[in-house]
Amino acid sequence: MHSISWHSVDHSLDECIKCNICTSYCPVSAVTDRFPGPKYVGPQAQRFRSPHQPHSPDDSVDYCSGCRVCNEVCPTGVKIAEINARARAQIVAERGLPLRNRLLGRNELLGKLGSLAPAAANLALHNPLSRLLAEKTLGIARHAPLPTWSTRGTFGDWLRRTAHRRLRSEKKVVYFHGCATMYYEPFIGQAAVAVLEHQGYEVIVPPQNCCGLPLLSNGEFPAAERYHQGNVARLAGFARAGLPIVGTSTSCTLTLKEEAPELLDREDEGTAALRQATWDIFEWLRALHEQGELRTDFQPIPSSGASLVLPYHAPCQLRAHRVGKPALEILALIPGLDLRESHARCCGIAGTYGYKTEKYQIAMDVGQELFDFVQAQGEAVPYSACDSETCRWQLEHGTGLPSRHPIEVLAAAYGLYDLEQRRLVREAQS
Repeated sequence: MHSISWHSVDHSLDECIKCNICTSYCPVSAVTDRFPGPKYVGPQAQRFRSPHQPHSPDDSVDYCSGCRVCNEVCPTGVKIAEINARARAQIVAERGLPLRNRLLGRNELLGKLGSLAPAAANLALHNPLSRLLAEKTLGIARHAPLPTWSTRGTFGDWLRRTAHRRLRSEKKVVYFHGCATMYYEPFIGQAAVAVLEHQGYEVIVPPQNCCGLPLLSNGEFPAAERYHQGNVARLAGFARAGLPIVGTSTSCTLTLKEEAPELLDREDEGTAALRQATWDIFEWLRALHEQGELRTDFQPIPSSGASLVLPYHAPCQLRAHRVGKPALEILALIPGLDLRESHARCCGIAGTYGYKTEKYQIAMDVGQELFDFVQAQGEAVPYSACDSETCRWQLEHGTGLPSRHPIEVLAAAYGLYDLEQRRLVREAQS
């Protein structure tokens, strides 16, 4: 049995002052009694666990979505989300992992398999009969917003096909694309590369694997550690060379920065170098702007009205970076863009959480505040915007409105990208 370490979070237990602010803000406990709240299953329950005489955590901890809102609002800095993640991992270590959770944790493997025949994979995954069968046999909710494999090829295919067109420059930046961009949304990576090259940077895309967050979220720490070690081996060299590593998935970059090092107790030099070098892409673009180096040759994005109304939701994983809302700051520079910021706590999906049959309705109830906000912006709104892939899919599912990554919006403002067709303008014209 894999041993779950608690030493890096135990010291924060005594910082809990039992104020219940975490429970007051918890989006899950607000909509279901199945989760008694972060304090109860986190620091309060942890005091009754001993590494020498382990007691299985209460099953209710599995209803923690891992959104980290509790960490965000805790006035004394208790590592509540980390305590809950380790408690879930202890349950897995003691009792094993259901097949469903094992599958959902292997996003990279599923992406690779589906991309071999994406049209057939999409047909198999999205028809009502197979979804009903998956719900009855595996416990994967039939109505959950599962992704669609790209039928235009993977992001890797596009990189190989356009290698001769890549910008060569003394200024270089490393791009961490993540599984969703590689297999489901290659256009996100294309927009990111176009924006980075527009700033005069050569974009390096080294071999990489899943960040491991789906495995961590499902309590499968040993497999997540193998993924993390692989990324450290592939990326730490660039970090040591002083190159920034930017990502378009806030979940992936948070995992490289914090979640994997903290939950896996990784304190090696390579992990530390990678942590220091990793940026959310808009966090890095904001730094360029602050240095006067961000190009601002924006043009208005076509819209049916005088301005493009764009509801924007900052996902939980972005707020956990503690860097503010850099996408909002950069998009505010675009003329004729009417940004409407959501203050909803969470979209509800929380990675793979909302895909599970017993948690699907909880995820929808959590997200209702956000869905209502987007729909209240008017019928003329063409898109919403969000930095996280699963949040975008949940937004589309809950509102019926297409959702875009802010990097797509920025690329469109530079005249590089068709926001409607989700294609680079250069490729759409060829």
